[in-house]
Amino acid sequence: MRILLVEDHIELSHWLSKALRDAHLTVECAVNGADADALLHTQDYALVILDLTLPKMDGLDVLRRLRARGGARAKTPVMILTARGGLEERVQGLNLGADDYLAKPFELAELEARVKALLRRSQGSEALVHQCGALSFDTNTRMFAYGGAALALTPREHAVLEALITRPGRAVSKEKLFDEVFALADDANLDAIELYIHRVRKKLERVQEGAAAITTLRGIGYLLQPRDPAP
Repeated sequence: MRILLVEDHIELSHWLSKALRDAHLTVECAVNGADADALLHTQDYALVILDLTLPKMDGLDVLRRLRARGGARAKTPVMILTARGGLEERVQGLNLGADDYLAKPFELAELEARVKALLRRSQGSEALVHQCGALSFDTNTRMFAYGGAALALTPREHAVLEALITRPGRAVSKEKLFDEVFALADDANLDAIELYIHRVRKKLERVQEGAAAITTLRGIGYLLQPRDPAP
């Protein structure tokens, strides 16, 4: 899940980015409203965390422009995160299309819980657990279990497997996986996805009963499905 964090306070941005990455999310950052507006015009995000008091363009204007743009990107969930916590501004933000509102100062645990809830809702399901054979993904804890034990994954391996397990029965293109695994600032090319697919496959091979497998559909993408038992 790739998130856009729009926050001009550099120390707070770094702290929040680290916390969200520790929760197995891919985070891109913008430090002013104009940059955020440009990114939202060209990039797809699962969620935007948006401060209101920003240089170059106010956060409410960023939100207004996003919702007025139309198309799938205009429906991107937005959580407003700001010290401007007055009732009038909260109402204005919600009326402009914000999905949630959290005033500073806040507890990190509450922010993480709200982020997880918005991500579940944006996927069109409130289901807490996704299952594929003996592999499961708990959207509340954001942890994978496999064959009755926790599955150890690097952040990018986690991002690849999450993108696949949350789209049951559907192939995911290499381009879509790349968008969800890597931030724009990352020095990587499209072929890097093949490396992480290979690594995840190796970890999935460790379980025999109820195993899950990643199938390559040439020209289409990758599909996660239960592995057929050996004859």
